[in-house]
Amino acid sequence: MLRLLFLLTCALALLASSVASAAIVEHSFYVKNLTVRRLCSEQVVTAVNGSLPGPTLRVREGDTLIVHVFNKSPYNLTIHWHGVFQLLSAWADGPNMVTQCPIPPGGKYTYKFELLQQEGTLWWHAHVSFLRATVYGALVIRPRSGHPYPFPKPHREVPILLGEWWNANVVDVENQAEASGAPPNISDAYTINGLPGDLYNCSQNRMYKLKVQKGKTYLLRIINAALNNQLFFKIANHNMTVVAVDAGYTVPYVTDVVVTGPGQTVDVLLAADQEVGSYFMAANAYASAGPAPPAFPAPPPFDNTTTRGIVVYEGAPTSATPIMPLMPAFNDTPTAHKFFTSISGLAGGPHWVPVPRQIDEHMFVTVGLGLSICPTCLNGTRFSASMNNFSFARPSSLSMLQAFFFNVSEIYTPDFPDNPPVKFDYTNIINAVNPSLLITPKSTSVKVLKYNATVEMVLQNTALLGVENHPMHLHGFNFHVLAQGFGNYDPVNDPKKFNLINPQSRNTINVPVGGWGVIRFTANNPGVWFFHCHLDVHLPFGLATAFVVENGPTSESSLPPPPVDLPQC
Repeated sequence: MLRLLFLLTCALALLASSVASAAIVEHSFYVKNLTVRRLCSEQVVTAVNGSLPGPTLRVREGDTLIVHVFNKSPYNLTIHWHGVFQLLSAWADGPNMVTQCPIPPGGKYTYKFELLQQEGTLWWHAHVSFLRATVYGALVIRPRSGHPYPFPKPHREVPILLGEWWNANVVDVENQAEASGAPPNISDAYTINGLPGDLYNCSQNRMYKLKVQKGKTYLLRIINAALNNQLFFKIANHNMTVVAVDAGYTVPYVTDVVVTGPGQTVDVLLAADQEVGSYFMAANAYASAGPAPPAFPAPPPFDNTTTRGIVVYEGAPTSATPIMPLMPAFNDTPTAHKFFTSISGLAGGPHWVPVPRQIDEHMFVTVGLGLSICPTCLNGTRFSASMNNFSFARPSSLSMLQAFFFNVSEIYTPDFPDNPPVKFDYTNIINAVNPSLLITPKSTSVKVLKYNATVEMVLQNTALLGVENHPMHLHGFNFHVLAQGFGNYDPVNDPKKFNLINPQSRNTINVPVGGWGVIRFTANNPGVWFFHCHLDVHLPFGLATAFVVENGPTSESSLPPPPVDLPQC
């Protein structure tokens, strides 16, 4: 009896501690025009609370986050909390016309959700048009009070947000591309924490500086907030130890270069263990697109500039010339692939979820480019993008989540195929301009999943209009990355390479250029969850679909009603 009372007391104490450690964290976002100078002229941008990047939100696992968004900009707006599971709070996820209608100019909406079963570095950004070029910020989820990191406690934690900058109104950039049917203009600069660094015109005094003390260790929370580019990141003469990706802890991995796709986050420990001095940190593009198809004059353009900041040791002489790291070539796919495939999950660590072994849904999904008919465009066609030859088109009258909850028909169709309509030599450049494969129909096609179903998906890159690495992002879930490789996926031999013990857990995977990746997840969160390419150059062209996860058997596993202030279309 005494033992039973003791165990009950311990359980109640643990429950009380858990409840006490959860807090309500409340913020207000005022989204409006801001005039800033980054290069040689002033530019009006859309920003949150007058800063670029926007505010860093800091919470603990178990907290409830409430953000009141006041849209004082001239554009429709939503905010997406990138990587947050949104367990039974799909109404707060944010993608435009998927989970909500946009907040109109002059309107407001309150996002409210719990941060459950995850900790690490995530971020938030606009999910309407190119606005996320300037409407973004870090979201840091620390462990509950009294719960340590699974690595030595750092001296300091520092968000490092990598972004892109245009000397133009980014909404106009996107509108021009959509009108012409061509890709949008490339950016004019990359940025580190909103600053371009000293390698651009008129930017010598606009460089991020990180001050460190010799002998201390720093946790850098690296976020790729760029719209259209994967990035290499290095710090001269320093190694970094990867300890988490996409808010999932990893086996420590020592590297001198970090590679990130748009939307991905990487947490690294930086030991200030070099001679007292100044060292450049730098980021430049990993542009993976292969040679142009025979009918095309050149590979697609990309921003081939370099942004840099400085790591300055305490006591370093001000006259010292900083050391510059040797950056990888823009097309260094071996370095990128090594980084992406060398990371493994911290099995048994905080919030670790073992790989599900029973598979209910097998999917083989091609991702790539194509064309759609456009009578008003220059050549009668426009660039299009597709998954299994379906090019996603957002609904206009009602969000998909509202249609799911209220059982409204004709907003989306439950017919996204498990396999491509035509089998072909997917990565052979000979098919790059095959007219029978290029035209992609527009649709709002989704895949419907039973609650708690386990999905395994092979993501196969294609050579249509050229091969390219595609960062694919899943809302509402993390997935295990079982394997990645080049060429066409081999269903006989490639499963032998699967890591079923400690694969990395992510919300965004870079499908290798001219290759494939295999992911697996359990659909245990009812709602409508967007699955799309996080290159904004491709998202407007339709490289997306959605998973509709049906309600579970109980009220605790079913989507609750929408908030009363949900914006209407």
